[in-house]
Amino acid sequence: MTHAAKAVTTAVAPDDGSESVALRPQSLMLTFLGNYVLGGDNCVYSGSVIDVFARVGVGEYATRSTLTRMVNRGLLLRHREGRRMYFGLTDRAADILRDGEDRIWKQGAVNNDWDGTWTLLAFSLPESSQRQRHELRSQLAWAGFGPLIGGLWIAPGRIDTAVLTANPELGPHLRVFYSAVAPEEDIDAMVRSVWDVATPAAGYAAFLDRWQTFADGAGDADGATDGVDAIAVKLRLLTEWLQIVRADPHLPVQHLPENWPAAEAQDVFRRANARVEAPSRALARELLETVPLRG
Repeated sequence: MTHAAKAVTTAVAPDDGSESVALRPQSLMLTFLGNYVLGGDNCVYSGSVIDVFARVGVGEYATRSTLTRMVNRGLLLRHREGRRMYFGLTDRAADILRDGEDRIWKQGAVNNDWDGTWTLLAFSLPESSQRQRHELRSQLAWAGFGPLIGGLWIAPGRIDTAVLTANPELGPHLRVFYSAVAPEEDIDAMVRSVWDVATPAAGYAAFLDRWQTFADGAGDADGATDGVDAIAVKLRLLTEWLQIVRADPHLPVQHLPENWPAAEAQDVFRRANARVEAPSRALARELLETVPLRG
């Protein structure tokens, strides 16, 4: 498969003349599973998944390859019914998808209720433990931490680090503290030095450019739209939004640059989602063939 085929540019950009963006099949698959499989205790027929992904410009080969890779990573399990293959979520996948749900719907994009507390996490791993160091840094970045100095990372608020400290490979090498910054410290300067705020800001701005017109469009009372493939738009919308909020360390809004675009972008996201929520659910019920998850 070519590099161009791996990074799929979907064909469901909002009908406003804005430029579409490349979305990886696995990112779209996680969105699909989180919206139409999570919580249903069902397995979904592979042919149904292929049909849905064709709507967002992903071919059959790429869809099947993505399903296989996710099985190999312990995120999906296979279930055969006659000659048909179905896929269901593992517990690990369900945990990952619920975390994504929390990021979007519970935590939100704006941190305006910070109490001044910081979580400090210090780690010391031998140079020979490259895999563990990479894994730890990835998990810390995902949780909103930034590297303060050396092996000391910091995040705003009281971060639950139980998953990290309970890891038998990582836990013995970690120390976690809750603290406050001394009054003479310049928190704004620290934020700029520890975290990359330009990337999420650019992500929010680009999201607004792509989706503002669609969010402002007319729909009927239950959110239906005319001439729009609701399930394709829903998958694209949520995948783009989750990628942006994952790149955002969720820093206190009072220590971010003026005119931070997260609140406006979140409003556009929620209004765009409201337009396609009901019709996308109806279309999913029509398109997806499922069987009960067993075992």
